[in-house]
Amino acid sequence: MTRKDGRTDDQLRPVTIERGWSAHAEGSALITFGGTKVLCTASFTNGVPRWLTGKGKGWVTAEYAMLPRATNSRNDRESIKGKVGGRTHEISRLIGRALRAVVDTKALGENTIVIDCDVLQADGGTRTAAITGAYVALADAIAWGREKKFIAQRSEVLVDSVSAVSVGIIDGTPMLDLAYVEDVRAETDMNVVVTGRGLFVEVQGTAEGAPFDKRELDQLLELGVNGCAQLRDLQTAALEG
Repeated sequence: MTRKDGRTDDQLRPVTIERGWSAHAEGSALITFGGTKVLCTASFTNGVPRWLTGKGKGWVTAEYAMLPRATNSRNDRESIKGKVGGRTHEISRLIGRALRAVVDTKALGENTIVIDCDVLQADGGTRTAAITGAYVALADAIAWGREKKFIAQRSEVLVDSVSAVSVGIIDGTPMLDLAYVEDVRAETDMNVVVTGRGLFVEVQGTAEGAPFDKRELDQLLELGVNGCAQLRDLQTAALEG
């Protein structure tokens, strides 16, 4: 089946990772999945939240937000509304969990890294793009901390890489990396977070229309794992560049 943008069912959109996009952050990456663009910046602080002080462990967390005109119509800034929405909280926590899954917090030492993921333009898969780009920004922030001697030179802080991709069923066909026009018609919508070794960190799936069976679930997971393997290679290439 050929999709609206000409891709096959198991094909990612064009993905680019522009490492070091920010001149100020200790780590940064501008990641593009087709029409979706997310700026990921990593800020390194020597020290940890009070509840972690003296425990010999570091902390990695994330915040997610969308620019007001990242979508077809303008959305008010959440700061103006006076509260952070449930979706924003959910995605921020997801990104943080995904990153911490591949971080040895003892090796990080008593340091904190905050990843900010800001959606500049949305065309589906913003949370998965954010996770994939955030890993690159995190890796560079860790390298900065090691260079500044906040992290021991021989400490292996990153135990693996992590990336994420969306999958779904449209007109009965499992597909990889849904654009917005596909996402809104998907009978099943799923986000898959996978380590570089192919281990699952998180799977978020919902039957928006008809329920799906185990065979379809297995097909979606296979698409997700294969897509994340490609993203892992792109992350590696970006970090070696």
